[in-house]
Amino acid sequence: MKIKRITGGMLPVNCYLLTDDATGETAVIDPGFFSPELADAIWKAGSENVKAILLTHGHFDHTGGLAQVHRMTGAKIYIGREDAAFLHDPALSLSSMLSAAPQPVITPDVLISEGDSIPLGGLSIRALHTPGHTAGSYCYLVGDALFSGDTLFQQSCGRTDFPTGDSAAMARSLRRLADLPGNLQVYPGHEGETTLDMERRFNPYMQNN
Repeated sequence: MKIKRITGGMLPVNCYLLTDDATGETAVIDPGFFSPELADAIWKAGSENVKAILLTHGHFDHTGGLAQVHRMTGAKIYIGREDAAFLHDPALSLSSMLSAAPQPVITPDVLISEGDSIPLGGLSIRALHTPGHTAGSYCYLVGDALFSGDTLFQQSCGRTDFPTGDSAAMARSLRRLADLPGNLQVYPGHEGETTLDMERRFNPYMQNN
């Protein structure tokens, strides 16, 4: 599999293109913006090959380019069922607080739940429910890659003081991630990539659990 990271948006967010080598099928993870670089990456992957748009949660900085990417690809939109309302409620998505742009109302195609498996060519993407940052935050696990959204960052974690956030749930979610087997490569929603071993050793929010 191939993973391409593109960063953009007013609150710089990492958008990822995950591609299955065998079939070329691609998922776009957290299109928080729409930029020439992102559009070019989708064209190079083949817009017809983009089969899924995976959202780790419903905040506007992770969904700001959702309408454009969906229009460009026709891909199915996946979001945790607990965050579905964020896609039409600017108070929940924080767009009313932090963004001057109006939030388009978008209807997701698939509401995911814990343990769901999302096919992408020969890949199987496992949805892990990791509430804390929002009630419907999910991480996506595929092979040795963990797309952690705003649950786990390099030596940090997501805020829990926004609507539906929960610090106790975040602590449980971080413990769950720490207990995953192996040294996964972690692709977070903001800042740089890391590994699960590095976070187990040096992330104070993991060590306190």
